[in-house]
Amino acid sequence: MHLGQWAVVPYREILGIFDLDNASWAYKTREFLERAEQEGRALWLGGDLPRSFVVVGDGEHPPVVYLSPLSSSALVNRAERGSFE
Repeated sequence: MHLGQWAVVPYREILGIFDLDNASWAYKTREFLERAEQEGRALWLGGDLPRSFVVVGDGEHPPVVYLSPLSSSALVNRAERGSFE
């Protein structure tokens, strides 16, 4: 699935799609995102402010967090349609 900019990930590896404004209120979410950034596992997709984040993992390695300028609803719609746009 296309997450924005250059990032395309397999559907089966998507662990979650989250709205950044709503999810970042929780302390544990902020802690998770900060840790991913410190460990180099947070990837910014574009120069715009991120609106959502997608957690992607293969079960063998720590998950990667993609910060996307696309809304979580747009990404969920793409996932439901199986779209590569």
